[in-house]
Order: sequence, then structure tokens, then C-alpha cells
Amino acid sequence: MAGKKRDARKGSKAPLEFRNPQLGDALQTQDMAAVAFALRHGPTVVPLMKPGQRDNPLDVGEVWTYRDATTGDVALLLFSDAAHKPESLPSAVALQSPAALRAFLGAHGTAITTVFFDIAGPNPMQATPDDVIAALDA
Repeated sequence: MAGKKRDARKGSKAPLEFRNPQLGDALQTQDMAAVAFALRHGPTVVPLMKPGQRDNPLDVGEVWTYRDATTGDVALLLFSDAAHKPESLPSAVALQSPAALRAFLGAHGTAITTVFFDIAGPNPMQATPDDVIAALDA
């Protein structure tokens, strides 16, 4: 006897959206105050070297950073939407809360020389780690 087919849509949650519309809007206008507000009040998409453990919601994984081979400078790439992440970067992404982003920059800010937002567009912006920390602390 054939079993009933279940409707995969029933009871399933909506997929997690890897984006922060407020940050996208702020980057579009290049308004630093709006970017700071969006960073303080919403998640930021980060590429991951290694995804976190699915069973541990506190483990978001290992954040990927870019090191320039010629200068050794380290850049942190942040995105308003996972769709803006270039395909050449690691495929895994995570949503970093404002507190997690602040903790990461507090721990690694001296090694990071610059922070890029939506580096491949549509509205890229660049800041220093100190500027991002100040925006998060405001």
C-alpha cells in the first residue's frame, strides 16, 4: 500500500533570510548615520571559512577575512545581503548580531586594516574597524 505524500510546505518554517534591508538602504544612500543605526539594530552577513555546528546556535562558525598577498593587510568583508557576496568568496555565510560583530572586531580589530560593506556592489562602502566599533558602541 502506498503511503501518503506529505506536503513539504506544511508545518515548515520560512527559510532564513540572510540580509539586512536597513543596511542595504543605508548603503544605497551612503548615509553613515543610517549605516551605524543599521549595524546596531540588525544582523550583518559575513562569509565563513568554516560553518558552525548546526546543533549549537552559539557557534556561528569561523569568519572569513581577506589578506592581501602583497601587503599583508587584512580586510573584513560584510554584506547587507548574501546575494551581494561574490561567488569567489567561500559559499557559507552567517548572520552576525551587532554584539557578535562588536566582539569579533574587539578581538581582531588591531589585525584588520579595513572593513568593506558590499564590496562588489551595488553600493560599496569602506570604513576602519575603529569607525565600525564606534558605530556599534554609539
